[in-house]
Amino acid sequence: MRIEYLYRYPVKGLTAEALEEASLEPGGAIPWDRAFALAQGDARGDAGGTGGFDPAAPRWLPKTHFMCLMKNAAIARLRASFNPRTGELLLRAPDGKVCVADALSPAGRERIGAFLTGFLGAEARGTPRFHHVPGHVFGDQRRKVVSFINLASLADYERRTGAARERMRFRANVYFRGAPAWSELDWVGAELQAGSVRLSVLKRIARCPATEVNPASGERDADPVAELAALYGHRDLGIHAEVIEGGRMAIGDAIELLAG
Repeated sequence: MRIEYLYRYPVKGLTAEALEEASLEPGGAIPWDRAFALAQGDARGDAGGTGGFDPAAPRWLPKTHFMCLMKNAAIARLRASFNPRTGELLLRAPDGKVCVADALSPAGRERIGAFLTGFLGAEARGTPRFHHVPGHVFGDQRRKVVSFINLASLADYERRTGAARERMRFRANVYFRGAPAWSELDWVGAELQAGSVRLSVLKRIARCPATEVNPASGERDADPVAELAALYGHRDLGIHAEVIEGGRMAIGDAIELLAG
């Protein structure tokens, strides 16, 4: 098995960034993956209007507390690019409007938050705030994980639906080849070696309505949750794994199943 594609998603819900390689620490995610998020501002009991997220005491919250594809399909039409050397985040709206700001500074995050809030329009709830807390990951899981999708499983799913289901609907970190379709769903509890990174497979990825959104058009034009359930009796595509020994992984690196 080999790594075919490697991605990070710096802003929760926004553009994937293709990587050639990544260095990972034990218990960590791919650097800058889900490092930023726009917290919606209407959470009950949140006097500060930060969607329940307190940057002084960061904790995991469900995706619905944030701008996300499950609730905000149109954000798929935004284009985002992050430069970790400078901290600069560039956002481009479909109408050509652009925001460029330092996502690592409070002033820059305020500008970014205002731009995203304006784009959301009526879908902005309360007073949203754009956040970054060093070390915190705005992922869909309570633990920091790396997500893997077997391209053979995706190909089998597309064959059985008779339609393309773009891989970027599923927003994985690692897409790989060389394993039989759906075999990865049985790896839970096993360990993987990906490049020099050792990982423990925690769970299957149960898919949600975010996958309805076409990543190019921002339209809801498919229902992978229903399709997977009808075709396979489950709604799982991909696996989540936790890094237990840090190292480097890169496109072309081997993936080895170590133990069950």
